[in-house]
Amino acid sequence: MKFLHTMVRVKDVDASLHFYSNLLGLVETKRKGVPAGKFTLIYLATAPGEPEIELTHNWDTSESYEAGRSFGHIAFQVDDIYQLCQKLMDSGVTINRPPRCGHMAFVKSPDGISVELLQKDKPLPPQEPWLSMENTGTW
Repeated sequence: MKFLHTMVRVKDVDASLHFYSNLLGLVETKRKGVPAGKFTLIYLATAPGEPEIELTHNWDTSESYEAGRSFGHIAFQVDDIYQLCQKLMDSGVTINRPPRCGHMAFVKSPDGISVELLQKDKPLPPQEPWLSMENTGTW
């Protein structure tokens, strides 16, 4: 068996691609528009050949997407958790669970998907402003 992808529905393709590609650094591996079904599938990964996130955009829906309790989060290992959290924060992304420990943080995608960020290798030494930052919202 091989893990292939996790699918999340998105309302705004541009906002979602900005978050996943420009801010988190994922690369688009393939895209498929299905006019008969009125949807687009966009696959993203940390690198070609790695497991993917499938962004599903339904063209004509007013449906509100809400995360259920059965889904927790997606997680990515990062090279420098402080640098990435600063980049996200500077771009207007709320850091829901700051990396106070130098190891773990949580943010949310434009569609409310919880994303866990985990520091590669060992935790970084705790530092401000993260050390004093409070949790915000849920994750």
